[in-house]
Amino acid sequence: MNINNQKKENEIILAVETSCDETAAAVVQGGAHILSNVVASQIESHKRFGGVVPELASRHHTENITWTIEEAMEKAEVTFDDLDAVAVTEGPGLVGALLVGVNAAKAVAYARRLPLLPVHHISGHIQAARLERPWRYPALALVVSGGHTELVLLRDEGEYEVIGQTRDDAAGEAYDKVARTLELPYPGGPHIDKLAAEGTPNIELPIAWLEPDSYDFSFSGLKSAVINTLHNAKQRGETIRSEDLAASFQQSVITVLTEKTKRAADHYKVEQIVLAGGVAANKGLRTAMSNTFASSSVELTIPPFSLCTDNAAMIGAAAHVQWKKNITAGWDLNGVPGLALI
Repeated sequence: MNINNQKKENEIILAVETSCDETAAAVVQGGAHILSNVVASQIESHKRFGGVVPELASRHHTENITWTIEEAMEKAEVTFDDLDAVAVTEGPGLVGALLVGVNAAKAVAYARRLPLLPVHHISGHIQAARLERPWRYPALALVVSGGHTELVLLRDEGEYEVIGQTRDDAAGEAYDKVARTLELPYPGGPHIDKLAAEGTPNIELPIAWLEPDSYDFSFSGLKSAVINTLHNAKQRGETIRSEDLAASFQQSVITVLTEKTKRAADHYKVEQIVLAGGVAANKGLRTAMSNTFASSSVELTIPPFSLCTDNAAMIGAAAHVQWKKNITAGWDLNGVPGLALI
């Protein structure tokens, strides 16, 4: 459906993101300029459970969505009359959480007779790069988050081809599981990253390279190796420094991520590499990627921390592609938990 066919270069889009445990709204102009970016975090509510509780997340979204949108509009200093479209995360994510954002966005779009732009959550993470600098194609995105670890090739704007993905645990999941073993708070990733910086990677842990020509990932064996190493040491009455174990774990993860990204970049002769997703906020990974491509002609783009974790500005950036391609949704738009990136 397309209610308003009139296009302009610097369109103003209200974007909504509620795929997991962050209620977010933003106003983005022209796909590259953030006028506002508001995020209501639920970390404190889920921390005591050691992970996201879907029903609790949905309830918090319901409580927060209205004021989050209002605050985004207020900070952007725009009115609903200034908007050209409304964008929302269609999937993937928690179905109950997605539905809150989808229905809020539909309500605004219907009331104001605005186009409704459906956005894939991972395309949002990838397109956060355009908020930093223009794209150069072909490009390669390394997406690393709690539920996703993927290498995505972009031959042109909005054209996504997944050339590698996790076969079991995503990197973020492995971080959280190892963190629980080390009795660290949720979310585990930032705590592992901080601990690793204080340790030495002197514990031998496996690196799953898989087949020689594969760009896929596997972190389940690494996670199990960390858990077994810690348990075996306790049974023998030995003490392993948590800092060293965290450093060894992180080095194994980062090694396979950077090496496979470099190999794919060389094979596909890309012009730009983008690091995306929540784990892209990991300082160890950011440093390793910067060092790996320091002497390369390939341009490396790493969004700031605020644009790595879930936010709505990235949805507004991805919606710009939908806007240009005239890809809109009807009022029957639904949340799709397992939405594929195509």
